[in-house]
Amino acid sequence: MNDKKHVKKVVLAYSGGLDTSVIVPWLRENYNCEVVCYCADVGQGEELDNLEERAIKSGASKLIVEDLREEFASNYLFKLLKSGAIYERKYLLGTSAARPLIAKRQVEVAEQEGADAVAHGCTGKGNDQVRFELAFTALNPSLKVIAPWREWNIRSREDAQEYLRSRGLPVPEKNPSLYSRDRNLWHISHEGGPLEDCNRPPEEDVYMLSVSPEKAPDKAEEISIDFEKGCPVALNGKAMSPATLIAALNELGGKHAIGRVDLVENRLVGMKSRGLYETPGGTILYVAHKELESITLDRETLHYKDTVSQKYAEMVYFGQWFTPLREALDAFFDSTQQNVTGTIKIKLYKGNTIITGRTSPYNLYREEFATFGHSPVYDHSDAAGFIRLFGLSSKVKAMMEMGVHLPPVKAEEIQRD
Repeated sequence: MNDKKHVKKVVLAYSGGLDTSVIVPWLRENYNCEVVCYCADVGQGEELDNLEERAIKSGASKLIVEDLREEFASNYLFKLLKSGAIYERKYLLGTSAARPLIAKRQVEVAEQEGADAVAHGCTGKGNDQVRFELAFTALNPSLKVIAPWREWNIRSREDAQEYLRSRGLPVPEKNPSLYSRDRNLWHISHEGGPLEDCNRPPEEDVYMLSVSPEKAPDKAEEISIDFEKGCPVALNGKAMSPATLIAALNELGGKHAIGRVDLVENRLVGMKSRGLYETPGGTILYVAHKELESITLDRETLHYKDTVSQKYAEMVYFGQWFTPLREALDAFFDSTQQNVTGTIKIKLYKGNTIITGRTSPYNLYREEFATFGHSPVYDHSDAAGFIRLFGLSSKVKAMMEMGVHLPPVKAEEIQRD
């Protein structure tokens, strides 16, 4: 049985770029269905200009655009921030965190529109196809999922352009770049083209959100960020909404060359991939948040949280957002953030983030305890017994290797209660 005959209406995750411009007429031709385009504004900026006109001209029945920037910041990016999750030591998960939100709203729109299918423009080699489809499965498994890149014969940008021209459809003129990019409130990524040679340094014109350290101001700029329970709430003493604060930090960070990453990462599908990421505001927030945790979290919680953060980063990267484990880990992270309240001062200078101040009403650091002088809570002589016990296993091992034998202890020498 041909499933294509049973699709009446599909909701497509639409960007207005070349791929999704081709997908609209391709869906109509191959599935004989109505196509509703859905676009989530998660901070793409000017990429959303004239989007409705492009969608309708390509054959869509309508375009639905939603501003999700504040929800993205509050319910996704700030969860990342509180977790401290970083994938493979460098990647702050900008694209990975946006996909579950987009997929969630796409499913909800499909339900509202009475659609029986959802579609995306992800390639068959990338991570995003997994992120979208795991979300679709978790939220509404009854919806058919259409992934054109796994079905059609289009293999290049030139093929896609020819497909549109042959049907008298407009060809998007935007993004003639050699690079594949994804932009949102948190970051912009750059992949493909010359970057596929991991031994080749990136050209400076690749970057869009940040200047090079050489072109950054010669004078440092100091800022302060206020946090409440792990979430940033104010910049330089001025209260801001989550999305507004991130946008403001993007401007500051980009100006001072903050947040550039050149990474060869392990994709979920099994291959390595090289990409450039610019995350100016996110980098500043991660640095500030970690510094605040350094004075408000006890040692055991801080160390264990670092371990759990790695698992969380992997889950987000792999598209496992809508899972019981991710929700459980969020509950753990929320618990650790109850006292992560205070202010961090940072100096921005030519790609560097330099901490200049840390304050919190829950500060666990006490100068009178840390001093090398006399302290009422610490007696230097106590360290001798602690060290002997802490190193006892190492001592026993060394004695055995050296052939040192101690006389057996007689029963009557053992003290009993």
